[in-house]
Amino acid sequence: MPGLESHEGIILVADDNEANRELLSGLLTAEGYQVVCSPNGQQALEQVNSGSIDLALLDVLMPRPTGFEVCQAMKSNQETRLIPVVLLTSLNSDSDRIQGILCGAEDFLSKPVNRHELLARVYSLMRLKHFTDELDHAETVLFSLALSIEAKDPYTEGHCDRLSKYSVALAEMLGLPDHVLVALRRGGLIHDIGKLAVPEHILLKPGPLTPEERKIMERHTIEGERICAPLRSFRNVLPIIRHHHEKQDGSGYPDGLKGEEIPLTARILQVTDVYDALTTDRPYRKALPLEKALVIMREEVKRGWWDGPLVDKLEALVTRSAVPVAGGRCES
Repeated sequence: MPGLESHEGIILVADDNEANRELLSGLLTAEGYQVVCSPNGQQALEQVNSGSIDLALLDVLMPRPTGFEVCQAMKSNQETRLIPVVLLTSLNSDSDRIQGILCGAEDFLSKPVNRHELLARVYSLMRLKHFTDELDHAETVLFSLALSIEAKDPYTEGHCDRLSKYSVALAEMLGLPDHVLVALRRGGLIHDIGKLAVPEHILLKPGPLTPEERKIMERHTIEGERICAPLRSFRNVLPIIRHHHEKQDGSGYPDGLKGEEIPLTARILQVTDVYDALTTDRPYRKALPLEKALVIMREEVKRGWWDGPLVDKLEALVTRSAVPVAGGRCES
């Protein structure tokens, strides 16, 4: 419970009234929190952007800019959007509270602040921030592991990053919602993370794989799903990881799905993966020109491998120079 134990974390108190800053700072310091103070919105943003703040208490009516504006700026920034914000105000109208919610604030406290209510809200939001940080750390570890797989082979340099960008660009062209774009951005980066479970002598084998080795390699989709399954934030990424090697005619793996049984996000990653494979250098050939790559993809559509309408969209995307051609290699 708040007040019964010492707490950790750095809290920003931003208020143009010095007495208010001193009061809040004293209450929070007594609980074990580290407090930094700012007399205006500009200094508050500078403190937030320093990367050390765990929670922000913002006076709504402070100058240069207001608390509403600081909160909105924080929530619009990828680096600071997960920092909890509590707006402090003597304003009590519904419109002010609605404006605070629309700016992205997690909570709203009225002045004069009740000590017990303040500490309870801070305690709750700091716990939430701790869980968020743990999740962010887990995601960072996954991305680092995925890049470590790419780094083992010089021909895969930049492949994951390109695939992430290609897939998102194609999804934007299709008008898909933001949560799908996020899933594709993540999926492009970690779709092959299951290769961590593939022995290096198979993963880096220069020649064709034996049937037994192929079976082991093909399990990377299942292993990748297993690795990422504990992260609830990756629930929309799991179908991409598991099904990005399925084919329209059911000849793919691991589940032999056909046509629209294959999730749309996995089909998007498939066509961008093939495009990147064809337009980047490989040990046995140089990157193909864009036109030649598209001809090959059309032939493979006729064989029943890829989603034809998605290949049409991809062609429209790359031929208008929205997606550059770069070097690298992938398993396709």
